[in-house]
Amino acid sequence: MPAGVSWPRYLKMLSASILSMFAGAEVVHRYYRPDLSIPEIPPKPGELKTELLGLKEKRQEFSNEQ
Repeated sequence: MPAGVSWPRYLKMLSASILSMFAGAEVVHRYYRPDLSIPEIPPKPGELKTELLGLKEKRQEFSNEQ
């Protein structure tokens, strides 16, 4: 008996936690709607919206100071 709980109760809690995890992942996936298409030509540096442009600017400022 894991954690001092009976097997039926343990299995119910395990299944409930797994189902809630899957439901939460589905909600997030539907909310953010990821773009799953793969472009034929890879984007050039700076064209990707996922790049950290603020970090890139800080690095350029840091390298200009030195």
